Amino acid sequence: MDKVKPLLLSILFIVLAGIFVQARAATGELEKYLSEVPAEALFAGADRYGDLVDGAPIAPVLKGDKVMGYAFLNTDFVGAIGYSGKPIMVLIGMDGEGLISGARLVKHSEPIVLAGIPEKEITDFINGYRNIDILTMAREKGGEPPPVDIVSGATVTVMVIDDTIKRASVRAARILGLGGLTAEVQTAKAIKTVVPGEMTELDWATMLGDGSIRRMLLTVGQVNQAFVEQGNPKAIERPEKGADDDVFIDLYAASLAVPSVAKSLLGKWEYRNYLKRIKEGQQAFIVMGSGSYSFRGSGYVRGGIFDRIQVVQGEEAFRFNDHGYKNLGEVLADGAPEFREVALFYTPEGAVFNPADGWQLQLLVQRAIGPLEKVFIAYDLDYQLPGKYVKVEKPASPPVVQSAADEDAAAVNALWMKMWKAKTTDIIILVTAIILLTGLFFVQNQVVKYRALTDKIRLGFLVFTLFYIGFYAQAQLSVVNVFVFVNAMLSDFRWEFFLMEPMIFILWCSVAASLLFWGRGAYCGWLCPFGALQELTNKIAKFFSVPQVRVPWWLHERLWPVKYIIFLGLLGISVYSLNTAEHLAEIEPFKTAIVLKFMRSWPYLLFVAVILGTGLFIERFYCRYMCPLGAALAIPGKLAMFNWLKRYRNCGDPCHICAQDCMVQAIDPKGNINPNECLHCLACQQTYFDKKVCPVMIHKTAKGRKSGAGAAQAAPVRKGRKLNQAREIGS
Repeated sequence: MDKVKPLLLSILFIVLAGIFVQARAATGELEKYLSEVPAEALFAGADRYGDLVDGAPIAPVLKGDKVMGYAFLNTDFVGAIGYSGKPIMVLIGMDGEGLISGARLVKHSEPIVLAGIPEKEITDFINGYRNIDILTMAREKGGEPPPVDIVSGATVTVMVIDDTIKRASVRAARILGLGGLTAEVQTAKAIKTVVPGEMTELDWATMLGDGSIRRMLLTVGQVNQAFVEQGNPKAIERPEKGADDDVFIDLYAASLAVPSVAKSLLGKWEYRNYLKRIKEGQQAFIVMGSGSYSFRGSGYVRGGIFDRIQVVQGEEAFRFNDHGYKNLGEVLADGAPEFREVALFYTPEGAVFNPADGWQLQLLVQRAIGPLEKVFIAYDLDYQLPGKYVKVEKPASPPVVQSAADEDAAAVNALWMKMWKAKTTDIIILVTAIILLTGLFFVQNQVVKYRALTDKIRLGFLVFTLFYIGFYAQAQLSVVNVFVFVNAMLSDFRWEFFLMEPMIFILWCSVAASLLFWGRGAYCGWLCPFGALQELTNKIAKFFSVPQVRVPWWLHERLWPVKYIIFLGLLGISVYSLNTAEHLAEIEPFKTAIVLKFMRSWPYLLFVAVILGTGLFIERFYCRYMCPLGAALAIPGKLAMFNWLKRYRNCGDPCHICAQDCMVQAIDPKGNINPNECLHCLACQQTYFDKKVCPVMIHKTAKGRKSGAGAAQAAPVRKGRKLNQAREIGS
């Protein structure tokens, strides 16, 4: 403990000093970035920005005196905190029709982008938002998320950018009143519930007359005229075939929330099947259609989604999928006409819907204008259950108004939950591997007695760590994670930002627990992908008889502190400037070798090649002398509560077999194991129990054979020595 106190005091001093230099972002950020980003970057042909809109951080974008659109920062409307704990600031351009015209990444502190992923890849991703319809998004609550790995290695950054561009643009559109949107005002709303009523058999005319079934009729002439009014020349050139009075689609829809309506439309037997299938809280609809246009289409066959219809209720919307669909063929209510198609749909998982409130079945009519291009027109079939089936209650108290901060918090929570759900399989595999490794450590005394088995287990785990945890899952921990955590502790600490990268979060949790049991060795020796890369390349070198260099003890002992000096220096810099520290953290070759899989410019590749090349002759060279992450883990690892590595009193005097075999020279000439440097590879424990290698075991075995089994049991057993228990040679 005495040796670690100076290090802990140094860290405490650096952290406390940082508290006095933390500063909040200055106001007037929008004006600052408007001066740096030309208006033409957001709107082609624009020449300047106008004065800010009254009461809102939104600037008009002008061409002469004409307003082409508006510019605003995502951070002025929503929280946009990335994995670094700092905001990711994007300047967004939006025209008067609610279409995003352009966006520019203006400020961020994301580690992977600062020192790894080319910023151009993030910029190209942001450019993909051009022409996104924010007005539609406001209704559909954000639309479809992008692929979570659209920029490999920058998942969290991409997801935060996607989420905040959408939500900030919707809020700006509301303030500007685009497309009839208005600022969200929380008002007391009546509570509506469905009244099932008595079970009676209803005929088609009755249900159509009281509104239990709603209809929308479109003719070929109406649809052709709608595309003319839309103004797309290619669409106008491709009119629907047939006379103007021909039926394009005769669409009917009904909610099955009322039992009498459901049974009358489905019939006795199908109604029984319906009751067996529908889940608690789930709703169902029947959609019926005739005419030349199909409301089902064929898209659901390929992608499982019915892309021509969706249910819209207020600001919630959802589409049906093939798991919640059944083809009925006919309607069994008395007097029902024949239909070309009849479908039973169930609400998908997670859909928010109240059958007592009004809703719309939105039909998307599409027209191909090229091999891969289509244009669309949407029609709404309005639906409201008849009043006799709806109970209306006024709320006893005004609603709880959700603040912008609460809404942002909810959005961040939804974001990290989405990340965890997307990586469920990876999480299960990683947690299973950690559990197996933990089990191995707990039974290590039994396993290490079988040297060949232990070597195979270790080799297999190193391969898994390198190729799955490293190259595939890209869950390489970094000292930058430590800096981000420290900075978060000094400012506004929130767990949600760390939860957004599930694999990294799980590994750090396992590291925190393992430090109390085994020190840094559990991670550095078994779970670090770059450490595995070094060890595997060294094994290959040994296989080809590459000579190994053993560093003299006096030099080895003096090179140990280098990694601690590097870590403390970077930590101090990170408190004052996280960006600078993240750039200097390139002394870690992890990003080049593991995250980016060697896809970088030659200076970075040369640096990694030198480290790996040196490691061919000096095993785990980087881990021994240069790794700041290893130093960061070694300091708290000194507080490990348990001693797992067994030693004999003869270790170090006269025997040095374990010290000679230790791949990182963590055993000093006196036979003591330095837990700060030990990688828990278990090589010394294999020797400890080996009756053919360890002198103590050889002597004990020989003495037992000489004296007989009974005498061997009575013979005095040499007392073991605990890990790192100090001793003098000759004691």
